[in-house]
Amino acid sequence: MNRIMTCFLGALIVCTSGCSRRTGTSLQTDIVKLDTVHRHGGELFISYPAKIVAAKDANLAFRVSGPIRRIPVEIGQHVRKGELVAEIDPRDYEIQLAATEAEYDQIKNEAERVFELYKRGSATQSDRDKAYYGLKQITAKLNAHRNALHDTRLVAPFDGYIQKKFFEANETVSAGMPIIAMIGRDEPEVEINIPASDYIRRSQFDSFSCTVDVLPGEIFPLELIGVAQKANLNQLYNVRFRIGKQPDTRLTAGMNATVSITYSPDEGALTIIPVTAVFDNNGKSSVWIYDPESETITSREVRMLEIRRDGSVVIAEETLHPGELIVSAGVHSLKEGQQVTPLEPIAETNVGGML
Repeated sequence: MNRIMTCFLGALIVCTSGCSRRTGTSLQTDIVKLDTVHRHGGELFISYPAKIVAAKDANLAFRVSGPIRRIPVEIGQHVRKGELVAEIDPRDYEIQLAATEAEYDQIKNEAERVFELYKRGSATQSDRDKAYYGLKQITAKLNAHRNALHDTRLVAPFDGYIQKKFFEANETVSAGMPIIAMIGRDEPEVEINIPASDYIRRSQFDSFSCTVDVLPGEIFPLELIGVAQKANLNQLYNVRFRIGKQPDTRLTAGMNATVSITYSPDEGALTIIPVTAVFDNNGKSSVWIYDPESETITSREVRMLEIRRDGSVVIAEETLHPGELIVSAGVHSLKEGQQVTPLEPIAETNVGGML
């Protein structure tokens, strides 16, 4: 009998203990750390991947067709404005010009004779007009053939470097086909593409700078050249910058860079909170708003504008209001409408939290 009573009492104690533990758990609330939403009053910056490009970049082509006689330049060679870079065999154009010059001399002599007869009254106005327009026509033809012969020589339009050769000597090319790619010798520029959301606030841009991947730690000031007024196929707007005022021979076209733009937004619409307060809620950035009266939390979607190195994040579009309380720690384990208990702040005399 004593053994049976002992077993019964033990089971009763276990059941009572389990029930009390479950009851205690249901009455407990999560303790959370709260922070206050503050107004943001400083500048913001955005960064974009960039590419260093040549200030002048051209594909050179002949204005006439024919077999290439020679290309006296090599890739990477520096050339000056007006220097020969390619030549088409001028034989056919020389023959053409010679024939036209002979025809011009004949028509010119005949026209001058008609003009003299017209002055003496021995030729009609019609004869004079025919001679005049015939001479004008052959003169235009002569100039065209002279230009064609001149265009068999392709020269550099500016000082720069040979970037690429598309053809070699003895190949036949048509007019307008690129023969040589050339980049300018001037200081290279920096190019980025920005979305429409930044394009519409371009008037708020204050300053620009860039860093180059191969030169870590160095910052180059930039000067805005212009912003394209039409988006490309990817709905991005092209923006170009000039690199500082002093040329830097280390920078060449093709290098990767990062452009940073500082701007002054509408300060009344921006707030700043700890980045630890933001969590993902079905693919959207959200925070928990704490209600002191009901001691409960509700989620609110926010749009992050800039994450700072000090662990704070700037929130755009007045989705948060200065003075509101938000949960800034343990946000991933909470639920909508849950009752929470604010963590008591550590007293200045108890910095280590030992009491």
